Amino acid sequence: MRVHGRLKALALTVALLTGAAGCSSAAAPAPGPAATPRGATPTPSPTASPTAPVTAVTPEEAAEVFATFTATDNLLRAAGDQRLDMELTRDAEARLTAAAFLSTSGKPPTRAWGSPTLYVPRFPAGERAPWFSVVATRDGHPTVLTFAKAGDWRLGAAARLLPGRELPPVALDPNGYATAIPADDKAITVSPQYLGPLHATVAETGGDGVAAGLIAAGPHTTEVATQITADREKAKKNGFSYDSIFTANDFPVYGLRTADGGALIQYALSRTTTTTTKTAEDDYIPVPSSARWAISAPVVRRTLRLSEVHQYVTSVPASTTRKAAEVIAHDGSLVRAGGD
Repeated sequence: MRVHGRLKALALTVALLTGAAGCSSAAAPAPGPAATPRGATPTPSPTASPTAPVTAVTPEEAAEVFATFTATDNLLRAAGDQRLDMELTRDAEARLTAAAFLSTSGKPPTRAWGSPTLYVPRFPAGERAPWFSVVATRDGHPTVLTFAKAGDWRLGAAARLLPGRELPPVALDPNGYATAIPADDKAITVSPQYLGPLHATVAETGGDGVAAGLIAAGPHTTEVATQITADREKAKKNGFSYDSIFTANDFPVYGLRTADGGALIQYALSRTTTTTTKTAEDDYIPVPSSARWAISAPVVRRTLRLSEVHQYVTSVPASTTRKAAEVIAHDGSLVRAGGD
């Protein structure tokens, strides 16, 4: 099965335009042999079987989608073409891609990609929204990516494996296909549909209460809550009010069964931080350096609003265990800032 639709057409258009313009930037070379990322299993070679059911996406198609995306994305980044590059992405990844262009004056860095390890769920042939995941080094760091199809294939999620974390082996069937788990899966400690809201609660308030023992402490969970508390106290002393809220929104959630009966869940959260003056109007709010690409002034008079998007991969254990779910991969940044 060949890649078809807008992604393929866009890749051909970019190649023709680049050649016609005599552009010196070239597509990234096809990834050469590379070591399998730590914790990942090698990409399987599905066994040809006359009894194997038809599937909506095959590993061969997934590999072509990944190769087409990486080459085209690099060409468009080098050309500074945000409009066309946005057509390669969707959901949380689209918002981060737009911010990457805006925050670099239209010149985001190109990527260095390694060979992919594919995790392709077996969907029925009539599935209207198939997806698959990839583990590949991106700029030297193992990264988990998920591509989804709704008319055309686009990158919907990407998160870099955190230092010291390992990717648990994904369960594969005899033909090398992975298993996508349902949103209400009961075989793991936290179902995919509840993981984002639970993570948001932990990031805002810590690991007590309803979240106790369900999500492990760490830099993207309880430590964020500690920092929010400290920032709120600091703002209060300076005469400001401060709040920082995490929201699951309607970003898609993707889950793969792991060999130990648990799951790898990939999802995204939005974070909105608001600082407001409570005293005299000359108590201006300083604009952080990370937001100066969106707000040129060094201070704002009354209110500062910062919007971020964060993507995660969390390893969720089987419901038969007493272990907490652990965030093992993350990517995110500021996507919008405003003030008055």
